[in-house]
Amino acid sequence: MLNEESPYILGTDNQELFRLGVQHQVWAEEAQRGWRLANFKAGQTFLDLGCGPGYCTKELAFLAGSEGKVIGIDKSEGYIQFLKRVADTYHLNIEAIAADFDDMALRPNSIDGMYCRWALAWVPNPKEILAKVQEALKPKGKMVIHEYYDWSLLQTEPYKKSLAKGIAMALKSFKDSDMEIDIGRQLPYVLDDMGMKILSVRPMSKIATMDNGVWQWPQTFFQSYLPRLVVQDYLTPKEVDRALSELKELEGIKGASICTCLMVEIIAEKQ
Repeated sequence: MLNEESPYILGTDNQELFRLGVQHQVWAEEAQRGWRLANFKAGQTFLDLGCGPGYCTKELAFLAGSEGKVIGIDKSEGYIQFLKRVADTYHLNIEAIAADFDDMALRPNSIDGMYCRWALAWVPNPKEILAKVQEALKPKGKMVIHEYYDWSLLQTEPYKKSLAKGIAMALKSFKDSDMEIDIGRQLPYVLDDMGMKILSVRPMSKIATMDNGVWQWPQTFFQSYLPRLVVQDYLTPKEVDRALSELKELEGIKGASICTCLMVEIIAEKQ
């Protein structure tokens, strides 16, 4: 369904569309809690920055109601077309825009709130992007941002050597880029320097077991991203096969767990 030269590190094909859906199921409760803490409400205009296929955009649009609006911005044309179909199906007031963050045009003092999840970790200039959003926020408008604080905490119990190497090489591939995967730890002082008022900083973590719905999140990430590390010369095909074989072994061990990356929520208000 989605065929394009991928602007995403994990692609934008149907496999990734499903993985993002799994990811949203795991983290939806945290997103909704953040919106409540920021007092997002009906009748307001929200920006979903890096909206992807729009799993959060849809929920924000129901929250905004018939008198409100959500602007979803993403650089994947395929995802934006998907979101437009969702908006049409549910009769939601969503303006879906395909644009790079550097090129997005937002009217000053036009939005009441912004939500962003795992978008700033994949851009080389997060402060510049946040400055654009700050200008678009109305006075007292709020940003709710969910980003990685410590990606390196991703690990399994019991320890699996080949899978651990796969995790380490995934992190190395991120660290070798010009982006900062753990941007969440920097955001409080970055936003403070911009003149935003930090209202709260909340850590978020998950432990995945075969008995809860969290397991599919790291599972689908490993299945999608580890093979991509072969093309990037971080792993060999045999190393990927061993890592994914160990993942299957892990799933057969009663009581096994995966500690996911540490996330952080920052809520900030425009003064």
